[in-house]
This record gives sequence, structure tokens and C-alpha cells, in this order.
Amino acid sequence: MKSHAVVFTARNQVAYREIESPEPGPDDVVVELHHSWISNGTEGSFLRGERISGDVAWQPGDPDPFPMVAGYQKVGRVLAVGGAVTRFAPGDWVFASMSKVCGMFDNQYAGHVSPSVCAQGALLPLPPGLDPVAYAGLVLTQVGFNCGTRPQVQPGDVAVVVGDGLVGQWSGQTLARRGAKVVMLGRHEDRLARFAKYGTTLRAGADNGVAALRKLGFGQLQVLVETAGSMTVLSDLLPMMQRNGHMVIAGFYPKATEVNLLLALQKFRNHELTFDLVSGATQPRLDSTMRWIAEGKLDTLSVITHRFPVAQAAEAWALIESKREPVLGVVLDWPAARA
Repeated sequence: MKSHAVVFTARNQVAYREIESPEPGPDDVVVELHHSWISNGTEGSFLRGERISGDVAWQPGDPDPFPMVAGYQKVGRVLAVGGAVTRFAPGDWVFASMSKVCGMFDNQYAGHVSPSVCAQGALLPLPPGLDPVAYAGLVLTQVGFNCGTRPQVQPGDVAVVVGDGLVGQWSGQTLARRGAKVVMLGRHEDRLARFAKYGTTLRAGADNGVAALRKLGFGQLQVLVETAGSMTVLSDLLPMMQRNGHMVIAGFYPKATEVNLLLALQKFRNHELTFDLVSGATQPRLDSTMRWIAEGKLDTLSVITHRFPVAQAAEAWALIESKREPVLGVVLDWPAARA
């Protein structure tokens, strides 16, 4: 079956072109995309050749993961369903995650492709009311929701979110909704400004914001959420953590090497901290995140800074990688959205 897709053809090379998708089977749903949401961090690391799958970093000697269709989140309308599909019908608005493609480095995990051939288990029906684009980044929104719901939080507890990207934004929103006093540490004034209505924002300097945090006078930290991939911030902020506090680790660490884990954790053990390692997506979390968006508890539309026609995907990536202007949420609009 013919489709069009955003293809990473080599390191730092992006093309919008026709590809082959497999013929749908009885359990498959064919979706015509209206919007797909770029995951700047994850997809960017694939584009730069920094990883070959999920949380697996590329190492010398590994194959380059090209060509590939990156991405993992999109919304559109159902075009056709297989004979065994019972939950969806043509015309339904759906969120879709991974799709199947042909001729790529990995043919099972493709996002920016339309029409998409998706297993029915990878789809969720969209609630009525909001603009469908609000749900187009659902997987990434769910990661932030996951970060913000893992810790034990009492109203007024201080929670620090490190990183002002999309996961940081939604982690902070979730913690604020749960009653935490949230401080976001980031390096981009424009992104921090978008979070200001949910809590306090601070520029993270060379000391990872330690001095600025102390000046706030908020006291000890109950929660620390690390979304930026900083391997030093955990140690730098450790002296400010409450005993029995909670650290959530959501960054990607591309140069991780083998360590003595027991020795590395000893200083954290002395504070009796709880750790959560956040990754991936589950159906219950996707359902809960979608419900929070529909109820207005999570705001996705306000973090969209740019929208591009999908045929201009290379321009979108040139902006994301160059950061020549402030950029955060980037959505690709497909021809169906303009029909």
C-alpha cells in the first residue's frame, strides 16, 4: 500500500516522500492523518544517530538506524478497518501511536506516515469537544503525566522539575494540579514563561539552580523530577532533598557506561530516597492522560509554538535543531487537515 512519510534518510537528513506500507490485515486499522506531533528530544536523537531504539544508545560498530520513519503520536480519521476490528469504524476520530511500514531500518515503529496501518490496540477514540490536535502529542504528554503522578505529594510540598521541554512542562502541570508547590528549572526564558502560571520558574545556571533555589526560601524538596538528561543535577540538589523524598528520572543519557550501581546509589540511600525510572507508555496511563486533557487538567495547546505542512518537515527539523528562534511544541499538519 502506498503511503507518504517523514523519513530520516541519514544523519541530519529529512525527506517527505512516498513509501510502502504493508497491506492491512484483519486486526488492522487504516488511519488518514490530520496532525502528528514531533517529539523533539527522542526523534532528534534518532536523527543525529545517537540511539538505535527506545533507550538504546548508538555505539561505535552499531549500524546506523537509517532510513527510518520516526515518531510515535498522531491523530486522524479511520479510513478502513479489518474484518476482526470491533472497536472502530470508518470516519472515527482516533489517536494512533506506532504504525507498520516497509523498507526501513525498523519496520514496526513508525509515526509520521499516512495512511497509517495500525493494530487496533494502538488506537484510542478521541473525546468530543477539543480540537483533535490537542491529543496529537498524547504519548509524550503521558510521560509528563507519569512523572507527575508517581511521587507521593501532599498539598504544599515543594517539587522541582528540571528541564523546561515538553515533558518538563507536563510534569510540572501535573504536580501543580496535585497541590504541589512547583519550581521549574530551565534554560529558556520563553519556555519558562509558558509555565509561570503553574508555579515558580528559575534559570538553571552553572550550579544547576542550587543558589537560586535556596534564595526562594521554600525549604526542603519533597520531589525532584529530572527530564533534561543531566547526570549532575541529582547530586547537586541532593542536600536540599527531604529525608524520604522522591526522585523521578525521565532523561535520556546517551553516554551511559557500566557503573557499580550499589556504590553510586549509596549517597542517595542515606537520604532514604525513592526513585522512579519513567519511560514508555501504558494503556491505562494513556487513558488517564486523555481524560485529564479533555477535562482541562492538562494543557497541550498552549505549548505548541510552530505548525508546518508535513511536506515542510525538513524545515521543521532545521528549526528544531538550530533553535534559531524559540521553539517547543511542533506539529505537522497533513493534507487531510486542509481538505
